[in-house]
Amino acid sequence: MAAKSNAAGRLPQITMETIGAHTVRVAHWHALEPSDKRPLLFFNGIGANLELAFGLGEWITDREIITFDMPGVGESPAAKFPYRPWMMARLARKLCDQYGMDDVDVMGVSWGGAMAQQFAFQYRKTVGKVILAATTAGMTMVPGKIGALSKMADARRYTDPDYMKKNFETLYGDESGDNSSNHISSLKPPAPMGYVYQLTAFLGWSSLPFIRFLRMPVLVMGGDRDAIVPMANAHILNTALPNSRLHVVEDGGHLFLVTKAEETVGVIAEFLDEPHEEMQPKSIWEQSLSFA
Repeated sequence: MAAKSNAAGRLPQITMETIGAHTVRVAHWHALEPSDKRPLLFFNGIGANLELAFGLGEWITDREIITFDMPGVGESPAAKFPYRPWMMARLARKLCDQYGMDDVDVMGVSWGGAMAQQFAFQYRKTVGKVILAATTAGMTMVPGKIGALSKMADARRYTDPDYMKKNFETLYGDESGDNSSNHISSLKPPAPMGYVYQLTAFLGWSSLPFIRFLRMPVLVMGGDRDAIVPMANAHILNTALPNSRLHVVEDGGHLFLVTKAEETVGVIAEFLDEPHEEMQPKSIWEQSLSFA
């Protein structure tokens, strides 16, 4: 993977694309050099605008990256009606088709991690590898700390930078610093119904009924200080997935991709570049030891 300094300030091409009934704002990074590596499709967290993914474009420079604002988030117009995960997975697949991307690797963080699971199941013949960061199996999740969840529901985390700085560690479990300040300054408040539709999209949803069908290599990442998605959720995913590995980010909170970017993106790049044949489905014995 190219060093960050080689791509500092590298910005994506941003366009508005209409897919069916939805118009979404899309960010697309070209690889710095011609490459035969699969593009990376990225699903962001709840209420998170695509600017929060700009760090990926600076760190991962050897492949195309594509992401988009969910309806009602960032600068995408709000949806006219509620949606379910399979609908957004279909939108993402059509978006990839529009950009000429056949097979893709898929990554999702938090809410986007559930979307990544849905996409990988729905279009598993076109998915090479999957990265699940700070996420859960859905309604079967182990809940986070009450203090963090209550602050997550407060709209001031999008509109009041001082509130975010004051409550950053309580909310996410990460220590605040330069990276967190950049994250806070990049936040754009979602439309009220956009946020509501994201919250309700996964009601009653769980990946556990289909997770055994995800036989592609999967990297599960979790922070041991995550106040929103406790580490137990990463263990659940790693146990249920037939071909996964678990990476624990020490002293990492919910936003370890931001606060510990160099470490975590290095792990991601190594996983993406690893030959498929070196990752084989776990044996029954290995699955039984996943919680060890």
